[in-house]
Amino acid sequence: MPCPKPFINWYMRFENGPQVKPLNPKEKAWLATKNVIDPFNLITILGEAGISVAANSHSAYGPGFPGYGRYVGVSFTQDITGEFFNTFLIPSIVHQDPHYHRMPHASYLRRALHTVDAVAWARSDSGQGMLNYGTLLGYGIDDEIGNLYVPGQQTNGPATARRYAYGLATAPIDNAVTEFLPDVARRIHVQIVVVQRIINQVASKDSGGT
Repeated sequence: MPCPKPFINWYMRFENGPQVKPLNPKEKAWLATKNVIDPFNLITILGEAGISVAANSHSAYGPGFPGYGRYVGVSFTQDITGEFFNTFLIPSIVHQDPHYHRMPHASYLRRALHTVDAVAWARSDSGQGMLNYGTLLGYGIDDEIGNLYVPGQQTNGPATARRYAYGLATAPIDNAVTEFLPDVARRIHVQIVVVQRIINQVASKDSGGT
């Protein structure tokens, strides 16, 4: 009789937030690397590049596959630069925890406000509150470096300041995804469990008949 296949809860990664554990520079570098190569991140970059080039073939990137390739290359470079400074280098220097920490037991209003205030206020490696240097300084450094290679980007002071302000204003969006995605996962968890158990049963029967 075949051994039952262990049940795998694919949504536990949404439930398990970061623990209050100091990360050494090597661990922060690995975290930055994982953020870059995360499949969802790669799909987002590829999809955004396709939509942007298709919507504006006269952009500085150019039309067609050459323009698409340039857009993807620039986007990956920006992503790598951002993770290097925002997740690894600056947090390593100032001993900042680069994670976003959820507040799953607070009210929805408090959690929504937390997605905003976390842009400016983070945790140190020891769990104490501190300025979010990774974001506040990192966004500015990222944009200044981007002035050197992003096609068609205005490099004057006012344009750079506007991009910096826009980056900080939209940063809570990523925080909101991290904060509330586990709630969505829990709501569809029952359906996922049922479907996966059916698949496991079918797989067990197939393996038993061979």
